[in-house]
Amino acid sequence: MGSRSRNEESHNLQKYGVPLYGAGWVPYDQVIRSTHKPPKQQDDDDKEEDQHGSKDEAVADKSDDIRRNYYVVLAGGGGAGNSGIRNAVLLSHFDFASNSLSDQPVAELRTDSDLPYRMAIHPHGDGIICALQNSCRLFEWDEVENTEIRRLGVKISEKVLSQLENVGQQLALTFDSEGTIFAAGSENGNLRVFKWPSLEIILNESEAHASVKDLSFSPDGKFLVSLGNRGPGRVWDLASSAVATPLAKENDELFASCRFFPLNNEDYVLYIAAITDRGASIVTWNTTTWKRIRTKQVVREPVSSFNVSADGKLLAVGTASGDISIIDSSSLQVRTTVKKAHLGIVTALAFSYDSRALVSASMDSSVRVTVIEDKKKSGGLNLWIIIFILLLAMAAYFLKAKGIIP
Repeated sequence: MGSRSRNEESHNLQKYGVPLYGAGWVPYDQVIRSTHKPPKQQDDDDKEEDQHGSKDEAVADKSDDIRRNYYVVLAGGGGAGNSGIRNAVLLSHFDFASNSLSDQPVAELRTDSDLPYRMAIHPHGDGIICALQNSCRLFEWDEVENTEIRRLGVKISEKVLSQLENVGQQLALTFDSEGTIFAAGSENGNLRVFKWPSLEIILNESEAHASVKDLSFSPDGKFLVSLGNRGPGRVWDLASSAVATPLAKENDELFASCRFFPLNNEDYVLYIAAITDRGASIVTWNTTTWKRIRTKQVVREPVSSFNVSADGKLLAVGTASGDISIIDSSSLQVRTTVKKAHLGIVTALAFSYDSRALVSASMDSSVRVTVIEDKKKSGGLNLWIIIFILLLAMAAYFLKAKGIIP
């Protein structure tokens, strides 16, 4: 298991002066929209191509350049009152080449006295929904005026979702994998599921839990798992808009967070991060029988955030003390731990779309990107070191046997 200190990669860590409650990755092609040229410019380029030959190579180079750029969206603030801390949705740039976050946000939208407390990113880049105190708002990117990363001219526009206005604070927001269904769970226990983007209601359960803590759709969109602040979890059958089965806790468990992941085209697994008096465990569930497959303690601190990588190979947990652990999903063994990655509670975790990096956010106003080490490369390097040591030992034995060395 690897371990890193907080200061080892400080260029991966930035503070933007806002306590953060949400973090995620924005698809690069949704930010760099100016790469989609208007018709007139495209016609001009076509004429130029006829005169000067193919420009496929130049286009490929530009596409590769775009793919090297990653954007992190963040949400948070000081809330209502006179704290002097702004409430905002922020956009930051992460550069893999230098392994660093931009020292200032490349875009920012203030939300006045409303704190963006929870966040869900549409899986195909169709905006970001943030839960504020008495409403939910959809934030979208306006046209980019400049494709040069260091001078990105991106703007963020917003609109209120009337169906979620004046219905209480929403504590859990999520889209299904196709981006056609959206769910919101509130502080007062109301669970609502909508078709997206029409917001036609599919399910409206006023007493789903005492308070809804987390939500996750199955990969095929047939089921939704909801967790409350106490009691068992629930599996909802969206076809019948009814509870399919409860997910029972054991002993002193407190279910904190849940995520599905597809094993293949038909089967999928459910992970639940649970808090116990010994720390935090990962519970794996069979999604045909809805029975537990395995429970394993992974850290000795209460878990405050949890997520699964896009390729399903890794899990990540953040703790109340600011640590981050990256876990192998098959063995549930901890691969890497970043001790004191943040000085405060880890409020949000999200893997990049290619599973190359993990962004984490905290109430201490910090955001960190942890690059995922290639296990194959590191494993190969370790093997060569072992072989080298064995060769040295054999050479020493041979020289000693020949009397060349005493």
